[in-house]
Amino acid sequence: MDAVLLERRGRTGLITLNKPAKLNAWDQPMRDAIVAALRVYDADPAIGAVVMTGAGERAFSAGQDFAEAHDFDAERAESWIREWETFYGTLRRLTKPIVAALNGTAAGSAFQVALLCDIRVGHAEVKMGQPEINSGIASITGPWIMKEILGMSRTIELTLTGRMMEAQECREIGLIHNLVPREQVLPKALEIAEQLAAKAPLAMRLDRAWFADMTEAGFRQTIDAAIRSHRESYASGEPARKMERFMAERGHALGGARP
Repeated sequence: MDAVLLERRGRTGLITLNKPAKLNAWDQPMRDAIVAALRVYDADPAIGAVVMTGAGERAFSAGQDFAEAHDFDAERAESWIREWETFYGTLRRLTKPIVAALNGTAAGSAFQVALLCDIRVGHAEVKMGQPEINSGIASITGPWIMKEILGMSRTIELTLTGRMMEAQECREIGLIHNLVPREQVLPKALEIAEQLAAKAPLAMRLDRAWFADMTEAGFRQTIDAAIRSHRESYASGEPARKMERFMAERGHALGGARP
């Protein structure tokens, strides 16, 4: 089964994360496939906008696949952040608008990806948040993205508590722009994407480029900080131990016991 499904709907390129049994959690091959799809759509003059969604009804994406991250050491942690630099950089520098069709939970790095999309559509059962601290993973890129949208106070509270926000709260603070019935999430997102695709393409490209330019210095500083922090974190073994405990509490085995 392909981890990422691609489809064209009119002038919209649709990307569907397709690991519903794992709540669409991503590993390196899946992230690489998403980046490749984004670049293909961006280079296609027949495509004017992109929609990203998830398969199934439970999650847009649960974020990082612990099966991949569990065995990271300091070196792998650094290369992992470089992969996120590519993924986030591609989202930031795409010349075409991106709509997130949130079919379910967006947690951790998936929350961050959703925030890097331009417009978000969700339903009443969607949850969003930055729960990394609950599984022993330091949050560096997430707080930077949240701060740009939500301000420092809310960013600190969400990062340190690791709580997930309900859809209504997300709507009230501007994270979900359109709250619709579950069955209308993808149709609404496609409708918005088609409207965006009809806008002046040069103005769209210049607007998105300026959004990225305004925050470029912070993005670069954040990647450097993430490398430093995650090298230290994964070298300590704390994330592996916390991931094992987090998964065990949910009835799943992950790796061996850690000292």
